Amino acid sequence: MKRNNVEKSRRLRENQTDSERKLWSILRNRQLYGVKFRRQFPFGRYIIDFYSPEHKFGIEADGGQHYDAKSVTQDEARTKTLAKYGIRIMRFSDSDVLNDIEGVYDVIRRELERDIAPSP
Repeated sequence: MKRNNVEKSRRLRENQTDSERKLWSILRNRQLYGVKFRRQFPFGRYIIDFYSPEHKFGIEADGGQHYDAKSVTQDEARTKTLAKYGIRIMRFSDSDVLNDIEGVYDVIRRELERDIAPSP
């Protein structure tokens, strides 16, 4: 798939929200099981906040604007479209990231363990 929005992605990386900055602090430099994450990764017409191409796993930090009815519908459609390409998306509210980063870390860690754990 063609990567659009490259310039927009760069601008978003330069202007991270507080929750994105905090989430990036636990994902960067392969700190979580050696998994490489990219910030503001363009994929088709979308930009994924944090994405591991190796695991086809995306993480979104959602601000308050994501919780009105129209945005919820748009986010659901976006998640379904990305799923057609095998990409799983996890969503966390900015509030959860800022106030419970340990809990967010544990949820992400458990999800990645499913990919990394050897099959019996």
